[in-house]
Amino acid sequence: MSSINLELATKALSTVQDPDLHKDLITLNMARNIEVLLGDKVKFNLVLTTPACPLKAKIEEDCRQALTEAGAKEVEIITTAEVRGFKGFNAKQPVEGVRNIIAVSSGKGGVGKTTVSVNLAIALSKMGAKVGVLDADITGPNIPLMLGIKDQPGLTEDGKMMLPLEAHGIKAISMGMLIKEDEPVVWRGPMLHSAINQFLREVAWRDLDYLIIDLPPGTSDAQLTICQAVPVAGAVIVSTPQDVALMDSKKGMMMFNQLKISILGLIENMSYFTPPGSTEKFEIFGHGGAKATAEKLGIECLGQIPIQIALREGGDKGVPLTVSDSEGEVAKVFTDIAGKIAAKLSIQALECETVGIV
Repeated sequence: MSSINLELATKALSTVQDPDLHKDLITLNMARNIEVLLGDKVKFNLVLTTPACPLKAKIEEDCRQALTEAGAKEVEIITTAEVRGFKGFNAKQPVEGVRNIIAVSSGKGGVGKTTVSVNLAIALSKMGAKVGVLDADITGPNIPLMLGIKDQPGLTEDGKMMLPLEAHGIKAISMGMLIKEDEPVVWRGPMLHSAINQFLREVAWRDLDYLIIDLPPGTSDAQLTICQAVPVAGAVIVSTPQDVALMDSKKGMMMFNQLKISILGLIENMSYFTPPGSTEKFEIFGHGGAKATAEKLGIECLGQIPIQIALREGGDKGVPLTVSDSEGEVAKVFTDIAGKIAAKLSIQALECETVGIV
């Protein structure tokens, strides 16, 4: 006689909670196709809300423990993920094929926002998510250089949409793919608006969990165009620790608040420098400024990225550090930040479902 049956297995899994969503796996429909096989073996599908779930191992272990305590002698877990999409709190038309849009912003230039966008996208991709990057800096596009892309995008078979180019596991589109390397883009606001809308609506993104939009610095037309046109799931602010950068970052945060865009957190780039062969940290641009600013504004400091020569070299060579040194210190910081962002978006999507928005 088996010591566990389907009812007991289901009851056991109903005691396991998602640590971020604070509900049990049965209520969340994350435990599916539960079977009890001969020899007291329980087999089921664990469907996470994001492949970038930072607590995947804990959830799996909690399931094994609960089922073992309920009488299972063997547990087989088939773990997959279904990313919930964000449609927003207003009737904005979503981007076809994109479940979540993440805006990466900075109050001023030169803080490494594009470097963060690219490495964050690759970190999410390496965790199993389908990711794209849209370069919204029309007049200063750097995404092709940082991803090592030199080709021009093609068109779909019907000729109606552009096909994003792929590199290092992510899709990308940029004005830098459509013009010569040294050709300036001297456009007025309406033309910039039109180009951004084309990148949003006339690119065949096709089944992305996350589309990261690398915004130009500041608070201008590009930010307004995107935030008013599509449902942005959340914004990430990039700053250095120095006061002048943080002052401008605050303005960016206020802009997103006015536009009713959720701020997922603040990333402190160029946080410190450790010379090769040393363990001493030199805080060239100041100490803890982003963390203090985040606490003051009631948002999370998602992570502190150190200055590394290899990080700069990776961007210049088109092989980002999350690719060339995926197990290194900086790559692990990006992976941690990616997990936090994915978790926040999962929580937000569940909250929207609860109130009937999506």
